[in-house]
Amino acid sequence: MKHLISLFDLTKNDVDEILKIAFDIKKLHQKGERPSHLQNRLLTQIFDKPSLRTRTSFEASMVQLGGFSAFMTSAEAGLQGRESLPDVSRVLSSYSDAIVIRTFSHELIENFAKYSTSPVINGLSDDKHPCQALTDLFTMIELFGPLKNQHLVYIGDGNNVAASLVIICTMYDLPVTICTPIGYELDPKFLKEFKSHYSKSKLNVTHDVNEAVKNADVIYTDVWASMGQEEEKEKRAKIFAPYQINKKLMEAAPSDCRFLHCLPARRDLEVTDDVMESDQSDVFLQAENRMHLAKGVLTWLINHNK
Repeated sequence: MKHLISLFDLTKNDVDEILKIAFDIKKLHQKGERPSHLQNRLLTQIFDKPSLRTRTSFEASMVQLGGFSAFMTSAEAGLQGRESLPDVSRVLSSYSDAIVIRTFSHELIENFAKYSTSPVINGLSDDKHPCQALTDLFTMIELFGPLKNQHLVYIGDGNNVAASLVIICTMYDLPVTICTPIGYELDPKFLKEFKSHYSKSKLNVTHDVNEAVKNADVIYTDVWASMGQEEEKEKRAKIFAPYQINKKLMEAAPSDCRFLHCLPARRDLEVTDDVMESDQSDVFLQAENRMHLAKGVLTWLINHNK
């Protein structure tokens, strides 16, 4: 059974196939055509965390591909103690053609997948956000054409988004810089796992924002305090203030540099309003592409596991 729990689960050839499907379906979508690739298929989504893009992009994808989507919280699914995880996984996967889980614990998704007879997709965990990174790669190809040495610079917290970007950039032999405050770097556990898969990479780690952006093709950021870190919000706001993406920092980068943000954005915290609304910003193209990428992932995974 093929799952998408981490980008380590995919080969570059797998990603190429997913992207091709996503690009083909997006072209048809732009012509007003909606092929029924997943007619009468059911996607079940189980969420611990609230979501705008993840939930809606997957629901829209299933409907537009001729299928259906069911949504429940983890409590409704019985994952908070009413039933055992193996029982929930076996039952729901017997009803579903694919399952998306958005939760805090990465281990929960891994364990759920062990018992599932349908493909499981990580819609976000504290460790990884694979669908977002695939969307970001999709968006970069739209912006630049075939990728060759485009440099992605991520500035902010060394979180699940940063980790997934490191994997996808390395998979495509792209230079990637992770620029964080001291103490907020990528998790050492992740770096150990990453190095076990990729002995060579073009990963650069720094704390100097001006040095980081001087050769950037894409500047990327995320919120400074993710869900579950609300009590650290004020502390992080002070520590991360020098890492804000603002007009001055964008001017320190090449003039054709693009700006991306996985959203939701805290405007005038991690990014200023003028950068969000600038001609260099592609954040809403990026957000739309969550749906097109979801179509590629669902079509590929469900067909792959027939």
